[in-house]
Amino acid sequence: MSLLERDKKSIWHPFTPLKGSPEPLPLVRAEGVWLYTEDGRRILDAIASWWVNLHGHSHPYIAEAIARQARTLEHVIFAGFTHEPAVQLAERLLQILPNGFSKVFYSDNGSTAVEVALKMAMQYWHNQGVQHKKKIVALDGAYHGDTFGAMSVGERSPFNAPFDDYLFDVEFLDFPACYQPFCCGGKKDKPQRCGQVAATLQRFEALAQTGEVAAFIYEPLVQGASGMRMYSPEILDQLLHIAQKHDIICIADEVMTGFGRTGRLFASEYCLHKPDIICLSKGLTGGTMALGVTACTERIIEPFRQEDIMKTFFHGHSFTANPLACAAANASLDLLLRPECMSRISAIAQAHLDFEARIRDHRRVRDVRCMGTIFALEIETEQQTHYFNEARHHLYNYFLDKGVLLRPLGNVVYVLPPYVITGEELQMAYAVIEEMLNEPEKTSDTTHNNAPGQQ
Repeated sequence: MSLLERDKKSIWHPFTPLKGSPEPLPLVRAEGVWLYTEDGRRILDAIASWWVNLHGHSHPYIAEAIARQARTLEHVIFAGFTHEPAVQLAERLLQILPNGFSKVFYSDNGSTAVEVALKMAMQYWHNQGVQHKKKIVALDGAYHGDTFGAMSVGERSPFNAPFDDYLFDVEFLDFPACYQPFCCGGKKDKPQRCGQVAATLQRFEALAQTGEVAAFIYEPLVQGASGMRMYSPEILDQLLHIAQKHDIICIADEVMTGFGRTGRLFASEYCLHKPDIICLSKGLTGGTMALGVTACTERIIEPFRQEDIMKTFFHGHSFTANPLACAAANASLDLLLRPECMSRISAIAQAHLDFEARIRDHRRVRDVRCMGTIFALEIETEQQTHYFNEARHHLYNYFLDKGVLLRPLGNVVYVLPPYVITGEELQMAYAVIEEMLNEPEKTSDTTHNNAPGQQ
């Protein structure tokens, strides 16, 4: 049997209907920003393979670090043992994270990093005998992962509808859909945005004043899976101010925004107020290995630092702090912190701004926005902007047929490339988007085979 036949017989792919979906493309290798298929095609990975790849595929520096570590120590139980790659990575992360973080807790991925953060926040109050702080507040449209705690603090949607009865209650604030504080930013379609922001802040203040809110979890500045929705640092700062004024634990989910995606190493750097807990994954290892991190401040640690064994944080994973993954993360940090990488991030950000200016007034453009290396375009259709906008049925295959991997979120097309992408390669991604915009309008609304699902 061919690779595709074997796959179809034995594998269940993520976010993919078992009937009616296009067949997966068999890959044989990848290098830089390019994916190479079994039948000889070359595809530009313009979304960094679900936003994880920072330095290009099969990067020799990271590959060598993994190989070297595999010959020394591949894995060991992390309860009762430690090792150099994990200690070194924790030390380095604490040096570059926004000020105030004291310890790192390792897990396996973004969802588990969020689960750890939520459990830390809940047990923080439990360990102190505080019974009235049990509510969690999140932003509408949030996506924090697919495990049960992460689903609970994410938007209720068809993706988690089968599990609604099992999710814990969360207070959701309306998304503060404005690019500047109390200003519509000149956008052409939402004059009511300023009022929405004020209402969001007022509702959070009212919830906070009850004294019942334990934690506030948020994706700083950019909500990824809900369509790369962006909001200003000033607005987030006001939300964090309300939370901290009322002794509410702040959890920043930087799984997507971390490691340079917004133009700075972490989106939290844009704000004056910093979180108590931060969640990291995706770009942590440069996209090569599964690894999650939850870092917290000394404030969070203190109620756990007691002789009473029942105050212990009883959480762990079989592959916690896997040495291979930690070695990959250390190698990725080496590359990320080099001046040339930061220059590439700036160059991508500027290219996005130039492209935004070029297409902003196109009749097919409903909205366009960018922050750092993240570019997002809402295509004008007869339907509202939403993940289930029918435009997604066609666009994924449209771009793929032209040799570019772009995975639209409904009618939102985004570009979020590896940092090694050249200016010429980035223009290739822009060119297929412009070509799509200039085709007859029926193109974006024609229903073809379903594209793969969430994110």
